Amino acid sequence: MRYFRYIFMALGALFMAVPALAQTTGAAAGGGSNFAPLAAGIGMGIASAGCGIGEGIAAMGATQGVARNPGARPLIQFMYILGLAFIESMALFTLVIIFALVK
Repeated sequence: MRYFRYIFMALGALFMAVPALAQTTGAAAGGGSNFAPLAAGIGMGIASAGCGIGEGIAAMGATQGVARNPGARPLIQFMYILGLAFIESMALFTLVIIFALVK
């Protein structure tokens, strides 16, 4: 119970700090930050890692499904490919957003 109290206290402090951290000053008020390309690279790395993990889990599920019921292979394969398309589209959306925002 004490653990949750510390978590909620930390979250409360973070939520109160958001307006203060959102204010722009000096160089950032002119139109952009020098760290935007770095943040974009880190964001794309996180998105790619998440998509890779998701694709691995999807492959594991499809493999287990075919191993348990080989007769359902066509449906499982269709759903697997559809799921991979959705997962991969998230990485592509991230890439498009990065290209649109980083100048």
